[in-house]
Amino acid sequence: MTAQSLSNGSFSRLLLSKYQGSEPLLRLEISPVLLKGELQLRFLSEYQTNHITRNYTITDGLVQLSVLLQGSFKQAHLFTTEQQCQLSVSKKGKYLLHSQRQQASAAAASHTAHNREKRRFVEQNRPFLAALGVTDAQGQIIPAMSNKWKQINKFIEILQGAVQDSGLLQAETLHVADFGSGKAYLTFAMHDYFCHTLGLTAQITGVELRQSLVDLCNNTATTLALDGLQFEQGDVKHFKARGINVMVALHACDVATDYAIHMGIRTGAEIIMCSPCCHKEIRPQMRLPDVMAPMLIHGIHLGQEAEMVTDSLRALLLEAHGYQTKVFEFISLEHTSKNKMILATRRKQAKDNHRVLQQIAAIKQFYGIQQHTLEQLLLS
Repeated sequence: MTAQSLSNGSFSRLLLSKYQGSEPLLRLEISPVLLKGELQLRFLSEYQTNHITRNYTITDGLVQLSVLLQGSFKQAHLFTTEQQCQLSVSKKGKYLLHSQRQQASAAAASHTAHNREKRRFVEQNRPFLAALGVTDAQGQIIPAMSNKWKQINKFIEILQGAVQDSGLLQAETLHVADFGSGKAYLTFAMHDYFCHTLGLTAQITGVELRQSLVDLCNNTATTLALDGLQFEQGDVKHFKARGINVMVALHACDVATDYAIHMGIRTGAEIIMCSPCCHKEIRPQMRLPDVMAPMLIHGIHLGQEAEMVTDSLRALLLEAHGYQTKVFEFISLEHTSKNKMILATRRKQAKDNHRVLQQIAAIKQFYGIQQHTLEQLLLS
């Protein structure tokens, strides 16, 4: 079906999941990409800590796909302009195929929405986008990077609103720290927003554990002659705060999010932006009422409950320490499963936090929680 959709031009993308091999591979996304005028297939392998991209000709890509479908993955989800098809393998080894044809009205609406003029918060012709492989030499979005392009724009849209609320537009200079910056798409976008769009004097620091990515990003910043942008090797636990105005930590694993929030509070950041993941600390502590046992006997529900409790406590602790907080969906689940954001802006006027502290204590007592890293850090 993939080969057929490629031949008739209806192929959009293919997701392979439930990997059965020995590598820590989460999923593989296959999408079309135009390179030097030739249509190819981009294989994006998503691991726990990094992504690897390989491009193949259509012929070689189909050969690779045939090998992968021989047992490496237990689920495949094909998206075309005409239909969606899901192939899965049951516990008994049977192949199950489910197809759903796109409704004409939905397809038309999608086409209309796609062609409707959209407001962009990042200029598509900015040099950093080409340098990072988001756009090609003509400034066009590379198809495989369309989700990253949407994420960049959504992030800057959120940041813009927070900056307007915080009063940073009047700042003479400001310091931004991005922990776990990775390939630094958002770090470069923040530098472009503050320095190019707003015309502010800003020092943007990306902090990343992997030295190879630190070197890569520093070389890119040097090549583009971007003053005020640098990358350092390290993590949030060991980074020495230097008057941070905007603290960003996206996908900081487990209690690393707590350390990032604590650093933002301690340094007096006007804006704190976190996208937490891997909520491991609270879940084993949770003591649940008997009435909830039938609901939370399922692991996925218990995990969701632990995630909600963890991030609710984080938001309340931020409230208790002088911040106005919001918890919301950062970007649609269609583009990433790690889609929650905690956004905090420092209040201009002090507020009595007694009631918030009572709420935190009540939640901890209800669930039997004894240890919460952020609370302990704030008390130390």
